[in-house]
Amino acid sequence: MEKNSKGTLPLSELTAVSPIDGRYAEKTAALRQTFSEFGLIRNRVRVEVAWLLFLAKHEQIPEVTLSRAARDKLSAIGDSFTLDNARRVKEIERTTRHDVKAVEYFLKEQFAGVSELENVVEFLHFACTSEDINNLSWALALKSTRDDVLLPLMRRIVEQLAALAREHKGVAMMARTHGQPATPTTMGKELANFAVRLKRQYDQVAAAAIMGKLNGAVGNYNAHAVAYPHVDWLAAGRDFVASLGLTPNAFTTQIEPHDYNAELFNAYQRFNTALMDFDRDMWTYVSLGYLVQRKLPGEVGSSTMPHKVNPIDFENSEGNLGVANALLAFFAGKLPISRLQRDLTDSTVQRNMGTALANAAIAYTSALRGLAKVDVCADAMAQELDRHWELLAEPIQTVMRKHGVEKPYEKLKEHTQGKVVTADTMRAFVSSSACDGIPDDERAALLQLTPCTYTGLAQRTVDTLLDQHVVF
Repeated sequence: MEKNSKGTLPLSELTAVSPIDGRYAEKTAALRQTFSEFGLIRNRVRVEVAWLLFLAKHEQIPEVTLSRAARDKLSAIGDSFTLDNARRVKEIERTTRHDVKAVEYFLKEQFAGVSELENVVEFLHFACTSEDINNLSWALALKSTRDDVLLPLMRRIVEQLAALAREHKGVAMMARTHGQPATPTTMGKELANFAVRLKRQYDQVAAAAIMGKLNGAVGNYNAHAVAYPHVDWLAAGRDFVASLGLTPNAFTTQIEPHDYNAELFNAYQRFNTALMDFDRDMWTYVSLGYLVQRKLPGEVGSSTMPHKVNPIDFENSEGNLGVANALLAFFAGKLPISRLQRDLTDSTVQRNMGTALANAAIAYTSALRGLAKVDVCADAMAQELDRHWELLAEPIQTVMRKHGVEKPYEKLKEHTQGKVVTADTMRAFVSSSACDGIPDDERAALLQLTPCTYTGLAQRTVDTLLDQHVVF
């Protein structure tokens, strides 16, 4: 087995400790751009560059003046940041033992030989504490991952569910409450329920403010105000954070207090919880035969039972949602707590945020794969409904109540409970003297009713729900 000079295995999808970068590397590759060490360093570089460019444009800071060519050169450092650049930052960090200072020194190296940039080199990291750079870098990672990776996956789930709901809105299905046969619904209506639930939480995730601050060592612009007392630093800090596409938080200690993290992660949790509920229901529908899975060529369901086609995608989704939610719940509870003006416990915790979001991405991808492999088996559901004519006891006794027939519930209980109930027995009851008092036209309608047609407003409700609540 290959080993490197230190006697350890080289990192690959086969040797990665975490399945995120191992077994599921293909599903999580997009997150490497934002939540890897490279992604964090690149964001730090971009924030430092953006801050210097902001200072250069400020009319009341004449010491930082850059030509268009110098500004373009400065912007290019952030825009074209490479893996080799990141390796150089890590090399510097081995000496500084400080990750943000290493970024500052790297940028000073990049300024060498460019006279305009050399002239303003000490305005790099001007009046900043490390957390000014870090909080913005993490916020950019969260925003990019949400907007470019997770929301598109979440939207695809909702859209596919809505499409399936419309397609199968009239397919009757026996509901189950407490696991027992209950009033019929339709497969489309049940799928629409999930589409609406998930869309609501999608909206909450999309609307969550992702916040940032740049206000110095304890949030008071102390150094800024001493150096340039005539600058409106409250406005400057607000404008700079907003220029990054983030929501400014003017009231902080040394750290942005992470309350928005809790809000965002709680929103993800709610989406994930609804999706977990969906995964479990889909698993159950497969088990009941309501859904049939298409077997892919070469796919093996069991190492010993050749006939099996297991609902592995919904199971994988459910499992990864559980991991994601456990981490998200921890982050939401821990990150808003920091001793006095700050402690460092948030730093190592934040480095795990990408892990939770990667598990969510795996889950969303698996749920989509599961959805793409199932077909609705209308015949199986119709056959099951035909075995449960006792389900019509509900509408019959309701019509009996309407017309003042005495003890309708008790009469139907005696007629159906613990007995094999068929179409003939239910129709015989409707035709019997037990239903005297029901007008002939309504009695005729009850005689025409079947478990498959007793679906209420389910079909109409699907279009109403989706038209009103699942709009992007």
